[in-house]
Amino acid sequence: QVQLVESGGGLVQDGGSLRLSCAASGSIRSMGWYRQAPGKQRELVAQITSGGSTDYADSVKGRFTISRNNAKNTVYLQMNSLKPEDTAVYYCTAQSVYGMRAWGQGTQVTVSS
Repeated sequence: QVQLVESGGGLVQDGGSLRLSCAASGSIRSMGWYRQAPGKQRELVAQITSGGSTDYADSVKGRFTISRNNAKNTVYLQMNSLKPEDTAVYYCTAQSVYGMRAWGQGTQVTVSS
């Protein structure tokens, strides 16, 4: 059973920074972050493979950085220059080497103007 535990969400001012963490169990191929704002569908924010290749949504490029510690099965999302439109519940996700997809419980990120 693959489980994910997220931490690091909170309230921050416009232009501030937050760092999200997500610890996974099992053998993981890829990890990433999605977010869902009120009235919106869940969208991909960033993803990273075990080899270190990354992909970002256009809306966060240059502001967010995803990184990974493979030995600890942990993924991080460093969020800088946060904007009110970044306000959402952020969900960690991971795909195991067996093809199973797991989701974290979600962590609230709120950016005030």
